[in-house]
Amino acid sequence: MKIGIACFPTYGGSGIIATELAHLLAKKHELHLVSYDKPVRLGDEIDFSFHKVELLSYPLFERVPCCYSLALASKLAAVMRSCDLDIVHAHYAVPNAASAYLAKKICNNSTKVVTTLHGTDSYLVGSHPSYKEVTQFSMQESDALTTVSKYLRARTLADFDISREIRVIPNFVDPQRFRKFKRNRAQKIVCHSSNFRPIKRIPDIIKAFKIISNEIDCKLVLIGDGPEHPEAEELTRTLGISENVEFLGNVENVQEIVGRADLFLLPSEDESFGLAALEAMSCGVPVVATNVGGLKELISHGVDGYLTEVGDPEALANCSLEILQNPELQEELGSNARAKVLKTYTPEKIVPQYEDLYKEILQEK
Repeated sequence: MKIGIACFPTYGGSGIIATELAHLLAKKHELHLVSYDKPVRLGDEIDFSFHKVELLSYPLFERVPCCYSLALASKLAAVMRSCDLDIVHAHYAVPNAASAYLAKKICNNSTKVVTTLHGTDSYLVGSHPSYKEVTQFSMQESDALTTVSKYLRARTLADFDISREIRVIPNFVDPQRFRKFKRNRAQKIVCHSSNFRPIKRIPDIIKAFKIISNEIDCKLVLIGDGPEHPEAEELTRTLGISENVEFLGNVENVQEIVGRADLFLLPSEDESFGLAALEAMSCGVPVVATNVGGLKELISHGVDGYLTEVGDPEALANCSLEILQNPELQEELGSNARAKVLKTYTPEKIVPQYEDLYKEILQEK
């Protein structure tokens, strides 16, 4: 098959999964990835074609986000024609799915469009009155529509007036890359990774860590960056724990940092799936998360991690201390978490589901 993938190049889960999927599909198919910049996990050596969307530098367009949608549609149309694509897989509804639909109409060919919803593209951006109509239309007109969790499928069907099948294909992680890494220090390491948006509730992590650090010798490692970063740093100073908190920013060796942690915290208000939690589980690191969204599907409370209610730093701290102060429990939870990943969430389990979907829609008239 000749497959095109349209995605965002940033550190969010949709771009990460799209890029990893591109690498894996390229082993068997002709693959073309389209975005406005090289994705963060693309790497220096790639075995597929990368097509950069060039944006016009013009003052009138500086505050007009639709200009990227149009440029992306033009680039996708050009790649459709020149490479005779069978499939365009759009990761994120706005604008990627809409641009893919427009590109297909421009070319007036038989290229099929698959749209994968990752979460905020449907229930945050996509449901906004400014975008809902075009998001809904793009979903309905896609040749196949998938979500990364049962939760997201149910929410999409509830929020949008669409009459079509939505297939659930969960995210995946490479267990050879995300694994346990050796470390020399005895100090416990608590970790978190995100894009530091309000929905991630970074202050809850810091407040919980204050309680944890009062009981045991530990360090908090925060991976990522975003609008909540300055306030988070200020809070660590206010609570007097800044010496034990490390802000790493966006890094490429996430797996090595998470793989050396004792515990991973993800107290989000909402998660359509929880890719960061999956990566920690693959490393054999227990996760304490909130009982929301796709996290409820990913984590079994008391078996491979713990689930708490949103906005309760004290509960987050108590669960964390229970794990960190009990090495046998920490080992058991981490071992069960990695076993779940190996059973259900590896590339070998997930990528064929996408390939089967591609084949199905190519056979449809």
